[in-house]
Amino acid sequence: MAPLLFFLLLLFTLSNARISSRIGVNYGQLGDNLPSPSESISLIKTQTRFTRVKIYDANPSILKSLSKTHLQVSIMVPNQIIPSISTNRTASDDWIRSNVLPFYPSTKIRYLLVGNEILSDYSIKNSTWPNLVPAMKNIKASLKRFGVGNVKVGTPLAMDALQSSFPPSNGTFRADISESVMKPMLEFLTKTKSYFFVDAYPYFVWAGDRVNVNLDYALFRAGGAHTYTDPKSGLLYTNLLDQMLDAVVFAMDRVGFGSVRLAVAETGWPNSGDYDQIGANTYNAAIYNRNLARRFTAKPAFGTPARPGVVIPVFVFSLYNENQKPGPGTERHWGVFYPNRTAVYEVDWTGKKPDRDYEPLPVPTNDEPYKGKIWCVAVSGANVTDLGGGLAYACGQGKGTCDAIQKGRECYKPNTVEAHASYAFNAYWQQFRSSGGTCYFNGVAQQTIKDPSFG
Repeated sequence: MAPLLFFLLLLFTLSNARISSRIGVNYGQLGDNLPSPSESISLIKTQTRFTRVKIYDANPSILKSLSKTHLQVSIMVPNQIIPSISTNRTASDDWIRSNVLPFYPSTKIRYLLVGNEILSDYSIKNSTWPNLVPAMKNIKASLKRFGVGNVKVGTPLAMDALQSSFPPSNGTFRADISESVMKPMLEFLTKTKSYFFVDAYPYFVWAGDRVNVNLDYALFRAGGAHTYTDPKSGLLYTNLLDQMLDAVVFAMDRVGFGSVRLAVAETGWPNSGDYDQIGANTYNAAIYNRNLARRFTAKPAFGTPARPGVVIPVFVFSLYNENQKPGPGTERHWGVFYPNRTAVYEVDWTGKKPDRDYEPLPVPTNDEPYKGKIWCVAVSGANVTDLGGGLAYACGQGKGTCDAIQKGRECYKPNTVEAHASYAFNAYWQQFRSSGGTCYFNGVAQQTIKDPSFG
């Protein structure tokens, strides 16, 4: 090896040894009780290791509040305008002119994400999937046209972009997107030196297969007790997140773009949930995020078994518990803060605080499935109009969902909207919960373990 080349390689190695990954936070806004943007940005700034913030739009109030801060910012193009931006350079220019130029460079916009988990939504398969990469290219061209040169363009994808993820060496993109979307996207990311942004949640993998996935392995605390060796690559895994990320690495390599950098756009653990959602509690959430912080702020950077020592940007999900997110209860309980800005649990985001120095956490009570009966009922005192809308929907689904609350039938009384809604919500949920039906109904339904029957 030539002396100069050896010196440069040594210099790079020593520099990389001092580099750690950086922690960012996802700042969602789906709540009617959240602090103002300025209060929220002040809160983020108090968290020593938070160096990035990611939002799901280009909210001008938030971007103004981020002006002249140290925080690197990620903004997002809405899913619904991707088709128009992909075919219309003027539309792309106009979006950059309206949503980037008024704030840049005072606000350190560093990532521009085109849509959110586009390839998970099959209802837009024909209208939007083919337009995703062209839209990314147009956005990048518009940034260049306006002299904005240091913003990386990408798009966050869920793990369901993979057809196979186990073992990691078998990582493979879905057949319906591999050639048509993923290859041109990865080619674009390679040319622009951008990142493959992935939303990776060990919680869902563990909750969906507790028999084969150990909880400690999902929480970064398995140590030598629970590890996994990939039979093909021979790589040793000590935690589930590494395993998931390397499945993406191998999938990219399989289509010829194994060198694209990874960024974790979302990861975290829910601090609460419905009765039938195991493991969603403050204990597991705190342990996951404390260990996440230790791993992603370590110097030198850990990387993953397939990419040791490589820095991976990571964004924790999420800043707040957001009470207007639809779906099961966990959806509203990913925050590291309550809306009143108090911590749900303590995390030292520098990763330096040892476990023994933390206050004791509440003992988890739902790491095993709830074995009793669960009902879905109307929220007491909910808006009658909203209840009526949910009632109408529930009665229009399934078989005989509302037969028993018809006049003269056994559950007609008490004849109130709330009582009828409770019956209909439960009848719907019991029919459809196994196929993805939720006890939510736009926020007017909730699970209960108290039998709601009347005589």
